[in-house]
Amino acid sequence: EKIYEMIGSISEQKLNSDLYFNISDFRKTIGIIPISAKTGEGISELLMILVGLAQRFLEDKLHIESGPGKGNVLEVKEEVGLGKTIDAIIYNGTIKIEDKIVIGTIDEPITTRIKALLKPKPLDEIRDPRERFDSVLEVHAACGIKISSPDLDNVIPGAPIRVAKGNLEEVINEIKSQTKIDFELDDQGIIIKADTIGSLEALIKESRDKGIKIRKAEIGNVSKRDIIEAAATLDPLNKLIFAFNVKILPEAKDELANYDLTIFDEDVIYTIMENYDEWIEKKKAELERDRRQDYIHPGMIKFLPEYVFRVSHPAVIGVRVLSGRIKVGLRLMKEDGRVVGSIKGIQSENRPIEEALQGQEVAISIEGVTVGRQIKGEDILYTDLPASDAKKLKQMDVLNLDEKDVLNKIIEIKRKTDKFWGM
Repeated sequence: EKIYEMIGSISEQKLNSDLYFNISDFRKTIGIIPISAKTGEGISELLMILVGLAQRFLEDKLHIESGPGKGNVLEVKEEVGLGKTIDAIIYNGTIKIEDKIVIGTIDEPITTRIKALLKPKPLDEIRDPRERFDSVLEVHAACGIKISSPDLDNVIPGAPIRVAKGNLEEVINEIKSQTKIDFELDDQGIIIKADTIGSLEALIKESRDKGIKIRKAEIGNVSKRDIIEAAATLDPLNKLIFAFNVKILPEAKDELANYDLTIFDEDVIYTIMENYDEWIEKKKAELERDRRQDYIHPGMIKFLPEYVFRVSHPAVIGVRVLSGRIKVGLRLMKEDGRVVGSIKGIQSENRPIEEALQGQEVAISIEGVTVGRQIKGEDILYTDLPASDAKKLKQMDVLNLDEKDVLNKIIEIKRKTDKFWGM
């Protein structure tokens, strides 16, 4: 259905389109390739079509530059007998054994010499674990290659590789500019850790789009220091780490047990953002509940005359919460300001509850009151707030509009006897 909607929308622009496998001439019809960033479906078909169209229509423009090799790091691996190695794609030029190369790292670019260039053996030989690679003297673009060199510890996936031929300073500056992640950090915010430059930039962008503040963003595994820094922030909504496709180091896991800190450790960026949306909603609700518990909140109830279960000791009646909320232990007062008693218990559907919210009909037991004397059916009762709580609630942004109306009514009732109540 969505495909047909898309074809219709494109048709409104006076252009023809169809699913890619139905097209015989791509010069006349726009190809539609369904893909999913979550599942990866359609990616191989998209690449196939792009390569095919490039070969068909860009043949005269496709060329490989000769000269010093250029490439990108795909992965950093530890190989038995070789130590740290990098898997790379060489997309331009030539790279040879003993070439001096510059590679991007977490900090400054490194300069090193190639000890070995290794290509995987053919499939019929790669099953022999003793010799998985063939050593070659040089490779030309475009190809994949494993590079063995000293000082590869801080190299990061996604970093550029350049062969330096007498222009070392120029190449180092080029690598610096390409590995620099240009964005402004906030004084307070979350911490982001990712495995590559590209994934870090993508996660930063997605976070910024949601208005998330970021105080630290780095490539690498989640360390003990990251845990301590994230836990030290004062805002509970910032006690959070996004960890994309990286490991949580053992000492970091041990440290995590000591703090109220959340880590979203996923290998799909959209999953991290979905988890964040769910977490932030729950966290805000939890914080609001905690803030509300610090103060007695306004509530207004109506005595339902048809529900009198006990007249006194304690009186048990049915009420409707017209606005705000009521809790066990709160005192109730009438519209003239007289306190009639305290709520001893609240029940809903024969189950005891601690709190009743606007719209609920519940049974409450009131200590110190007799039905027919202090209270009667249809009476409107209010929660009796301390003046200090009323003052704080007016200053804080924790009440909805209905609760604010009830608070104003309570203040109006109280100020009939005390003009400065709640000020």
